[in-house]
Amino acid sequence: MLKTSDSLARRLVGSSIIYTRKFLFRILSVGPIPNHIAFILDGNRRYAKKRNIAEATGYRAGFLAVMCMLKYCYELGVKYMTIYAFSIDNFRRRPEEVQYLMDLMLEKIEGLIKQESIVNEYGVRVHFVGNLKLLNERVRVAAEKAMLATVNNTNSTLLICMAYTSTDEILHAVQSSCLEKWKEIQELDANQAQNGEITEEKQELKHIIKLVDIERHTYMGLAPDPDVLIRTSGETRLSNFLLWQTTSCLLYSPKVLFPEIGLRHLVWAVLNFQRLYPHLEKEKKQL
Repeated sequence: MLKTSDSLARRLVGSSIIYTRKFLFRILSVGPIPNHIAFILDGNRRYAKKRNIAEATGYRAGFLAVMCMLKYCYELGVKYMTIYAFSIDNFRRRPEEVQYLMDLMLEKIEGLIKQESIVNEYGVRVHFVGNLKLLNERVRVAAEKAMLATVNNTNSTLLICMAYTSTDEILHAVQSSCLEKWKEIQELDANQAQNGEITEEKQELKHIIKLVDIERHTYMGLAPDPDVLIRTSGETRLSNFLLWQTTSCLLYSPKVLFPEIGLRHLVWAVLNFQRLYPHLEKEKKQL
């Protein structure tokens, strides 16, 4: 009898929390809602040290926090969510730590495409962005399968940055733009040789790489620029993350470690975004 009462009480508390959260989101939706929120997952190892638990447990707690943020963002109406999961610089960590992170990512990526996963429950499309050829083959293949498995999900988009840095992204975009332009030049030269003439417009095209060309070749070119970037642990550094995309982005740095991030932090970030929205929009129009 006591167990039944406890179970009923837990269900009632759980239902009241969900109702309160939805009511809160309904109030927030009166104002502008960020279209894209990005997260730097800072503090997983410090969380483990603080709690005197294994680093592996800290990383797993961080993954649970990611899933909570994904659920809250979906319920709030945020269409894009990006997480900085693994930097190219992280390959410099201890080999055993890197191997554990690769194994953990493999486990979680495979879990994402299960029918009962939150990704399929909410209709979230998953993209892995970065220099994916740097990942080991098993993780890279799992990432490709997850992207293919969620290709028909259209409600929202989760972008997972792995083997990513902004400097690598910009280098990749410039190199790809130059290669594309070189191919165009070769085609124009071939046409000129055949026809004996080339228009002034095509001559101008021959020598110009435009900003739009570089942006089209960035890893993050498949999503709009983020409106809000949240970095936990109170740090205000971007750490080589989305440097190209965050010119007019609100940076919010709560002091909690990432596994400790909760609903209140997301709500506060959205409230700050709404407060500064006119200024942020004015900045975007001036670019």
